[in-house]
Amino acid sequence: MATLNGVKTTKRMAKSHAGIDSRKLYALDEAVKMIKERASAKFDETIEVSMNLGVDPKYPDQQVRGVCSLPNGTGKILRVAVFAKGPKAEEAKNAGADIVGADDLFETINGGKIEFDRLIATPDMMTLVGRLGKVLGPRGLMPNPKVGTVTMDVTKAVRDSKGGAVEFRAEKAGIVHAGVGKASFSEDALTQNVRAFIDAVVKARPSGAKGAFVKKIAISSTMGPGVRVDAASTVSGMSQS
Repeated sequence: MATLNGVKTTKRMAKSHAGIDSRKLYALDEAVKMIKERASAKFDETIEVSMNLGVDPKYPDQQVRGVCSLPNGTGKILRVAVFAKGPKAEEAKNAGADIVGADDLFETINGGKIEFDRLIATPDMMTLVGRLGKVLGPRGLMPNPKVGTVTMDVTKAVRDSKGGAVEFRAEKAGIVHAGVGKASFSEDALTQNVRAFIDAVVKARPSGAKGAFVKKIAISSTMGPGVRVDAASTVSGMSQS
């Protein structure tokens, strides 16, 4: 066993933390390189971005929520379900949805069988879907027009979901996080994805946010250490005020 900051840890963990100054803000491209070099697990680790925002989501005018289409995808194959009827159901199937239904899908979900990662619904189906709030809400699967999952354009919604769209939402402490790629991605691809995600969060700044909006940014891999990122290196002309 090795020791890191006075805490016993594995040699692999100690090696992955070596060379990282927890107090330093690194340029994004340098941070991405460091994270990739240290992603040494036996599986393809997910690269994650975490942002501490200057908001208190308990207030309606300080809630941050949105969706970002990553230019290079997430590296993860999402299973998409769609609540729709008639022509819209056929449209969803043609767009590549994994599960399409209405009353039958309601019964399946209500019975506790959830075999999808994202749920899309046409507006006319939301009365039915709303009855599943206690099942879908805690799992973050309730469709919402703010993130494009309640829409008549089911083709775009399905393709965006399959193509690398990620949803984000500020949690209680004002933290937003999301997986933005895999360790197997190139440094350029990861850097582009991180920039796109941060830019989307900045653009979702709510009216009630005062002072500095982005307080901290860090990136990490599933099993690796976190690296703090200099916000100025992420999005050209990003305003902190």
